[in-house]
Amino acid sequence: MTEAIFTLSAFGDEIAVKLHDQLDVLVDLRIGYLELRTAWGKNVLDLDDDEADKVAGLCAHRGIRVSAIGSPLGKSPITAPMAEELRKLDRIMRTAEIVGTQRLRVFSYYPPDISTNTRYDEYVESAAERLAQLADHAARHGYTLMLENEKEIVGDTVARCAAILRLLNRPNVTFVWDPANFVQVGEHQVTERGWPLLGDAIGYVHIKDAFLADATVCAAGEGDGQVPELLRNLRAAGYQGFLALEPHLALAGHSSGFSGPEGMAYAVKALRRVMAETGCVEVSG
Repeated sequence: MTEAIFTLSAFGDEIAVKLHDQLDVLVDLRIGYLELRTAWGKNVLDLDDDEADKVAGLCAHRGIRVSAIGSPLGKSPITAPMAEELRKLDRIMRTAEIVGTQRLRVFSYYPPDISTNTRYDEYVESAAERLAQLADHAARHGYTLMLENEKEIVGDTVARCAAILRLLNRPNVTFVWDPANFVQVGEHQVTERGWPLLGDAIGYVHIKDAFLADATVCAAGEGDGQVPELLRNLRAAGYQGFLALEPHLALAGHSSGFSGPEGMAYAVKALRRVMAETGCVEVSG
């Protein structure tokens, strides 16, 4: 069996607004990768080439690499024109090229009514069709799309994420497992129930946890997201990839979150403790 390899990354904008402050903390925490979502308060989708060059230069200077682009692709109405979605993808791919990653995080679109998810199944096929267009376009340029589960998005539950991925069936699409996001849509025993359906598709993991009782976010292993069980399963499966910290400990917004330097340090310590307890060995990038 292939030996598991776990590499830590983190959302820098969870630490600070300014990129150099983000990188300083990552260096102090011995984390060699950044998941790029915003820099200087500007979403990655809105960075121009000069700003992306600046990101690349600052990262290189501090010895930090970009693990993935935490893009907002797919956090838009399922009825939005696909031409606009493809334009956004082109911009994201250009930034990814400059900063040196081929991994692009995406979502599976807002259905018309997000007041309840009781009718989300009706939009699974449409979401998969839209994502297939993005995936095929990305594949022509050598990029991988990483589909994340998220509340108020068609792909919110284990079952709907599995259905979307089954319909997509694209080699350049993998799954981003976010334990807290599953808990926040009421998924009980999510690793136990979800692994048989999604385990083989996981290509990346976001690390935050949450409580079923009130959906509040907490550090890895403190909530109901079955993070230790997830890590054990990943280790047994020979997972080779990233655990990207997205703690949301100070602020848990729908499109971003914030933890501050102290919160990120706490989240990293919690994750490393769970990794030690589950026999998951961390390697540097």
